[in-house]
Amino acid sequence: MLTHSTYETDNRVRRYAETLVKRGDHVDVVALSSGEARPGETEINGVTVHRIQHRERNERTKWTYAWRLLRFLLGSSILITRLHRKRRYDLIHVHNMPDFLVFAAWYPKLTRANLILDIHDLVPELFVSKFGTAEEGAYVRFLKALERQSAAFVDHVIVSNDLWYETLTSRSVPRDKCSVFINHVDPDIFYRRARTRDDGKFIIIFPGSFQWHQGLDIAIKAFARIHDAVPNAEFHLYGVAGGGNLQAELADLAAQLGVGSRVKFHASLPIEQVANVIANADLGVVPKRADSFGNEAYSTKIMEFMSQGIPVVVSKTKIDCFYFDDSVVRFFTSGDDQAMADAMLEVITNRALRERMISKGYEYVAKNSWEAKKQEYLHLIDTLANHK
Repeated sequence: MLTHSTYETDNRVRRYAETLVKRGDHVDVVALSSGEARPGETEINGVTVHRIQHRERNERTKWTYAWRLLRFLLGSSILITRLHRKRRYDLIHVHNMPDFLVFAAWYPKLTRANLILDIHDLVPELFVSKFGTAEEGAYVRFLKALERQSAAFVDHVIVSNDLWYETLTSRSVPRDKCSVFINHVDPDIFYRRARTRDDGKFIIIFPGSFQWHQGLDIAIKAFARIHDAVPNAEFHLYGVAGGGNLQAELADLAAQLGVGSRVKFHASLPIEQVANVIANADLGVVPKRADSFGNEAYSTKIMEFMSQGIPVVVSKTKIDCFYFDDSVVRFFTSGDDQAMADAMLEVITNRALRERMISKGYEYVAKNSWEAKKQEYLHLIDTLANHK
């Protein structure tokens, strides 16, 4: 597997890799390092992880980001070629972003290994949101062309939600070459964990990337509206390693609104620690903007919250309305901090509502966990490997 992410914190990549290892497959992962983990080789739950480039999430322009991606492409191509000569892989599973990472597997492709491109995010749409690029501009047209070429290079494409499946198959991939695997919760990690915190606080939590489309400024404004009504409440955000300038802006906003001491910023955590943190929270929030990339980006956090019996307040986006309804989450109008504050306060003060959401959430997770879906993935892997 090849991913321009940190293996320890990438739930999607880990779920695939560790599922394969548990049934006896050999899996190498070529990935980034970040934080205190330095480049080198290590083993995690039976998966051999090769960290080849340290990442600082401080890109201010698309050109800085592109240059770092090209460096990773070159380094991963060299390593995969060397590893393939030694092990002769049956399958290379490449995770975007970016799409063009598939070309790092040119040598295995020449020697008849099959390739999967796993599209976590639609790159053209994300770049429009992140860098303010014109939707029909030359740069975005180039990214769409690159998406088509990358998809044509591989044997199969996986996409991370049903809405993006429609978008992708309308412009870049034949339907019979594409499958949907959302970010299912892995019960081996997100099993029901015991609550260990008993400090009298009411903890509201957001674990994830610090990006504009996530709407974290909206969440902080909403929290400021309820902090007098819930004096024991704190808002904890996990993801500082990816926070960059936005984290500083969010901290300034919290200070300006008088809640700086009650909005806590924490570093991103390995998945197992995230599960423990969620289990000790009281309310999860997903405040994405519906007028940006976030409108169709699936929120893995929602099912993670549900798995630990944590009620969830969710921005009403196209994607989350597709997968969830008012029986399992409390929706609010996207971008409206007053509506979000009202939704949070309703869940906090209405015990019967909270308990009903928790019960329905457990049911939803049981029906949609990785345990229920992994056989489809294993069948796809075996089909591709056997066609080698």
